[in-house]
Amino acid sequence: MTISVLLADDQALLRATFRILIDSCPDLEVVDEATNGKEAVDLARIHKPDIVLMDIRMPHTDGLTATATICADPDLDTTRVLILTTFEIDEYVAQALRAGASGFLGKDVGADALLDAIRTVAAGDTLLSPQATRTLITRFLTTPTPNAPLAPPEALTTLTAREREVMALAAEGHSNNEIADQLTVSPLTVRTHIHRAMTKLGARDRAQLVVIAYQTGLVTPAPPTP
Repeated sequence: MTISVLLADDQALLRATFRILIDSCPDLEVVDEATNGKEAVDLARIHKPDIVLMDIRMPHTDGLTATATICADPDLDTTRVLILTTFEIDEYVAQALRAGASGFLGKDVGADALLDAIRTVAAGDTLLSPQATRTLITRFLTTPTPNAPLAPPEALTTLTAREREVMALAAEGHSNNEIADQLTVSPLTVRTHIHRAMTKLGARDRAQLVVIAYQTGLVTPAPPTP
């Protein structure tokens, strides 16, 4: 099955580079290109791509606004947004995750990592850029926001003890393999617990599950590192 990708970036050279790279893979295909957030929303509604590779800072309508619009559109409930940003530790990235983005990468990412990220987000499996995830979460994800929480705290009662444990470890930035090693279970078992928790809490992907973990108080942020 081919993963369809919509590119959204105001830099023509970057779009051309991403298109060549993505189209070189038999399982990936660029369906169109947008130069700003408004175009990204319009083209997403036309193509309904699996992934929107979204820059944040664009003219007219920025990537953050476009992400919120795409993720709130019920006709695009299978489209996932992967944020690309010049700064991996960026408050705008956290706001995009709250709005429903499925992951983020720095623009200095390597070619193989970018391709793997597209496949990973398309599968709904993980919050990206592990080296920045913990810092991002503790610094920004739990700051006050006018948006309604994705799930109330009492929703956690629908989870088993093991599902809550796995969800908490995922929210701390651990990968499935790291969680499996810590709990002495298989990565497949971890993935099963993650997906069951997502289903019970109405999370569209792992990124939203992480947001819910902090919003409900299942996990609290560590003090910022000086």
